[in-house]
Amino acid sequence: MRKLIAVLVLAAPLAAAGAELPIFDAHLHYSHDAWEVLPPREVIAILKKAGVRRALVSSSGDDGQQRLKAEAPDLIVTELRPYRSRGDTGTWFRDETVPGYLEERLKKFRYAGIGEFHLYGADADLPVPRRMVQLAKQFQLLLHAHSDADAVERLFRQWPEARILWAHAGFERPDNVRGMLRKYKNLWCDLAFRTDHGSGGKVDAEWRKAFLEFPDRFLVGTDTFTPERWHYVAEHASWSRAWLADLPQDVAERIAYRNGEALFPPPK
Repeated sequence: MRKLIAVLVLAAPLAAAGAELPIFDAHLHYSHDAWEVLPPREVIAILKKAGVRRALVSSSGDDGQQRLKAEAPDLIVTELRPYRSRGDTGTWFRDETVPGYLEERLKKFRYAGIGEFHLYGADADLPVPRRMVQLAKQFQLLLHAHSDADAVERLFRQWPEARILWAHAGFERPDNVRGMLRKYKNLWCDLAFRTDHGSGGKVDAEWRKAFLEFPDRFLVGTDTFTPERWHYVAEHASWSRAWLADLPQDVAERIAYRNGEALFPPPK
């Protein structure tokens, strides 16, 4: 009986820890259309209520995330987006004013990365994205790419030592994601806006292979690409904890928050 009580006493804190698994949200936006609807204080309250320990945030334009950073500097990790408005998604890579904009912001603020940017195929080799990669190299910043595999490979050819966070895991099949991770040791994947890796508290078998083979290369994310998506942050965190609970505890912790903290350590 004493042994049973001891086991239950030890198990209780573990169960509680699993239920409240901290989250590093690696894919959030606080763009111009959200600033008045959700003031910075409300956004930070949403993140804290959801159990988000730290969050990688970009915005269009950049002033949004600076407001969040000022409100909660220990929680917000900023990355610089090459968009001044959300409408730049499909045109920025041919806009010759973008490099100057990036240079101006990089002189003014500190960032952990450049992105999330949308870039596909041969467009990655255009002059504007090439200059962006040069700036990332100069400032030793991670690249957060919403791209197909072709563009990711082109980015690595421009800068073989680059660190790239592949947004939405490229919306690729898990076997293709595993192939890319085997090929590039400095490639990580966020799982934002994907539902194929787990549902009903169970992890898909093919995704399980990917998570177990590369437990240190995946991060969760919500993707608040519209203002109303901020109201799903807590729900998404709970959903993430549910399918993560189907993985070994150490793997679940890595994907939930440890990988994010390793990739984006607090500034010294």
